[in-house]
Amino acid sequence: MPELPAMRVDHVGIAVESIAEAEALLFALGCEKIHEEPSEYGDFRWATYVLGGASRLELVSPEEGSESFLTDYLAENGPGLHHVTLEVADLEAAVEALEDRGVSVVDYAEFDHWGEAFVSPANPTGALFQLMEYYDGYADARDAGCRLFVDGKSL
Repeated sequence: MPELPAMRVDHVGIAVESIAEAEALLFALGCEKIHEEPSEYGDFRWATYVLGGASRLELVSPEEGSESFLTDYLAENGPGLHHVTLEVADLEAAVEALEDRGVSVVDYAEFDHWGEAFVSPANPTGALFQLMEYYDGYADARDAGCRLFVDGKSL
């Protein structure tokens, strides 16, 4: 059975109708907003907040007028926990090791500076897990730089 590569919790993603409205609570909790940008998919935005040295929260909200998995999710479930992102040192090895253990991994995608895949919430935890590997240039392409990584560096 293939060994799992190094991994850690990167952030928890929370689905909201409006980042601007929802982030007030995060600020009250002591979070600092370090980043916001539209998704590569074009139908939602995401913003990153840090709390202490290693805790990350992410708010995701639909772009105005868009229809996507996120608008469907919010219509069905309302705002709340959407996903848990696990940073992995080697996405391909993680997918192979999980599938070898009988875990279904779906929606594998590659972008310029990261790769991602998802473990469906149709599992005993009910949680959607995003597996994410940061590639060279990820921090360089964003104003927040290495602050986007847990403890300032990727696996």
